[in-house]
Amino acid sequence: MDADVPGRVVIFDTTLRDGEQAPGFSLRHEAKLRFARTLDELGVDVIEAGFPIASEDDFEAVRDVAREVRRPAIAALARSVPRDIDRAGEALAGAARPRMHVFIATSDLHLSRKLGMTRDQALEAAVTGVERARRFADDIEFSAEDATRSDPDFLAEMVAAVVGAGATTVNLPDTVGYSVPEEIRAMFRAVRQRLPEGRPVVLSAHCHNDLGLAVANSLAAMEGGARQIECTVNGIGERAGNASVEELAMALKVRGDRLPFTTGVRTSVLFAASQLLSELTGEAVQANKAIVGRNAFAHEAGIHQDGLLKDRRTYEIMRAEDVGRPSTTLVLGKHSGRHALRARCEALKVTLSRLELDELYRAMIRRAEVCKVVEDGDLLDLVGELRRAGPQPVAAAPSPAPSRRSRWESPVTIEEPGYGFGV
Repeated sequence: MDADVPGRVVIFDTTLRDGEQAPGFSLRHEAKLRFARTLDELGVDVIEAGFPIASEDDFEAVRDVAREVRRPAIAALARSVPRDIDRAGEALAGAARPRMHVFIATSDLHLSRKLGMTRDQALEAAVTGVERARRFADDIEFSAEDATRSDPDFLAEMVAAVVGAGATTVNLPDTVGYSVPEEIRAMFRAVRQRLPEGRPVVLSAHCHNDLGLAVANSLAAMEGGARQIECTVNGIGERAGNASVEELAMALKVRGDRLPFTTGVRTSVLFAASQLLSELTGEAVQANKAIVGRNAFAHEAGIHQDGLLKDRRTYEIMRAEDVGRPSTTLVLGKHSGRHALRARCEALKVTLSRLELDELYRAMIRRAEVCKVVEDGDLLDLVGELRRAGPQPVAAAPSPAPSRRSRWESPVTIEEPGYGFGV
């Protein structure tokens, strides 16, 4: 998966496991298989297809995905106990590239309060689990649950032990979304420095979004040495969710100057994947969700609309087309300006005089105060009403004083005259 290529980051998608186990997002195995095909098209490197011990349906989903999706590695999650591991291995039996994913907690809080184990018992269980997982695959991932709240020395000891037992990827998750970027970066650097020599291993980050920092923490983990990032489409997952694959991929694409990392993600598929997930789960994406929300490339404010019509870079740092979305939307609402209204009319093949445009603008604002957004049909109705009523007298406005153009200003142009008028 090219993790040894400088700057190449493996994308481990856990939408079908961590994402799917969130309340309201569960999927039947037929839906999982359909979405796994889309993840394959998206270009993720690893698909975590489920937790086979959890239910018969989960087992069947992992089995079907493993048999039918052949390019990416297919991972199955298992606690570091024999029956989980054996069930996961059975589900992955038909995979072209199986990955066994074994986990146990490493924080004292989890060990004492949840598992009732000592550190030594956890070490033994982890090593035994990794060794057992190797019966089913050569590609073994170990996750130290609640790594960011674990004692650093014990965490390093655990990592060394599981690498010695055969783990090829070690995941250090921020299980409860507690950390901040500086801590994540430092943790990965410290663990990386203490890795056993002579045993190649990929460090992975799995960040939750409880404080809204999942993507920021994942980027910091890369800077600390992580070369695999675990994420989900639409950022779904337990509680506040996981790092969002669309946000990660586009952050790396747009800010390559500061984030010199690459992935195999085909960004043009991001919007389609988001839409399909919403369809399968019945859970809509929030309107202002970065990259894939319906307002992510929509503009209502007149100043913004005017700038976009002249040069889209004034208010957009990426193109809607880059993530597979329809073109940028100029929304007609009470904050819109005449430039956007004229552009929408031109797109609808409606030619207006300056007087007609002024009258239509006032009518559009009145309509928007009632219905929030003026759709194309509403706009055409307003045009018809105004033309049937005939021109209305308007008080002449004083002429503005002439001004000299600043030498820093350039002539007004519209770079893409047909761009972005659909709702």
